[in-house]
Amino acid sequence: MKVLFLDAYNLIYRARSGFTKGINPVVYNFFRGVRPLVAKFNPDKVYFVLEGIPEFRNKLSDGEYKGNRPKQDRSFHEQKATIISLIKNCFPFETVRHPKLECDDTIATLASIHARKNHEVTIISSDSDFIQLLNAFENIKIYNPVRKSFIEKPDYDYVMWKALRGDSTDNVKGIKGVGDKTAEKLVKNESLLREFLSDDEKMNIFQRNVNLIRLVDFSERMNEVETHVGKEDFSTLKAAFEKMEFDSMIKESTWEKYCNTFKEL
Repeated sequence: MKVLFLDAYNLIYRARSGFTKGINPVVYNFFRGVRPLVAKFNPDKVYFVLEGIPEFRNKLSDGEYKGNRPKQDRSFHEQKATIISLIKNCFPFETVRHPKLECDDTIATLASIHARKNHEVTIISSDSDFIQLLNAFENIKIYNPVRKSFIEKPDYDYVMWKALRGDSTDNVKGIKGVGDKTAEKLVKNESLLREFLSDDEKMNIFQRNVNLIRLVDFSERMNEVETHVGKEDFSTLKAAFEKMEFDSMIKESTWEKYCNTFKEL
């Protein structure tokens, strides 16, 4: 079985780039981009995974976790809501969300469940946190839609490496003076790492960062997940595209190809 995970917000935020005309450019870019991704991997099942509130990470970081992210305007949030609604109502995807954990945790948990069943798992995201799953499973792949390439498995413990050098994307401060090369050198040498972390301040930063970065596996608590199993409704989708004047996407030959991509799910 081939399973595809779409990091919903990662793809929606990426859709800010590209076509910019009209009042729904993010919606247009998203739906124009999602079809070739699904076609490329030809999955049997697609998960569309939404964000929850990172409660324990906010508490652990005193509210600083992802505190450096710029806020988006009203138009973007309205378009994001339109995308989510159309996915839920018109596509044969399973939309999932854990209300108190991040999308990353939900993807990691579900991907791990499928990987243990020997399913072929692909995650579509440019979020580097998923790299830690490559350390744990041989049958999980991560495809970066920005670079249009698969992410390579590191030959060191990715969580420990990132905990040492920090993660500016999520506003996770690393240990002062530690960059990529120093972090790699430390995680590859157990005695050197032990000596480095003998300093209490460094150890405290390291342990906090490990807890912030390591993805949560809540596979024993799947009842906490909000799930919506969608059904294809391409007539409603086409009507929405017509209303938003996505003319290039609803031409007869283009539209048939678009719909056929999702019919085998």
